[in-house]
Amino acid sequence: MYRKVENAPREAEDFELPFEGKLSQDNRWVIMASLVPWEEFEEEYAQNFSAEMGAPALPFRVALGSLIIKEKLGISDRETVEQIKENPYLQYFIGQRHYSSEAPYDSSLLARFRERINVNLVNRINEKMVKKSQSETDEEAKKKVPKSKVKKEESQPIKDN
Repeated sequence: MYRKVENAPREAEDFELPFEGKLSQDNRWVIMASLVPWEEFEEEYAQNFSAEMGAPALPFRVALGSLIIKEKLGISDRETVEQIKENPYLQYFIGQRHYSSEAPYDSSLLARFRERINVNLVNRINEKMVKKSQSETDEEAKKKVPKSKVKKEESQPIKDN
């Protein structure tokens, strides 16, 4: 059974840390979380489950996020769960609302995640992430260069030395 979870934090500042701390917006996991099209592919993931039977499955963000963490860090299934358990940035990345020192799931579930999220889906997600990253980079570059400077430089003739 699959139930869509609506309570994943939208922004890093919504993630609750002990002692009222805040996650850094410059952290690589926070940045990557903003690039992954979590909701766009959730419906496709949910089709792997019955609507009425069985225990509720973990959300798509937990499954995909865990697989990304495992591959990015080059670690085992067990170590992936341990890293997530210890790191609030990784917990935010997989969609938890607040820090917890408990393991989010048993490491054996990573094998199930790999079965349900195939290579084709991962490639499509990667393409979307790259496009989003490129468009954000292009937008930032446009903001940094004043329009008057661009026009002035374009109108200057090239001088031979």
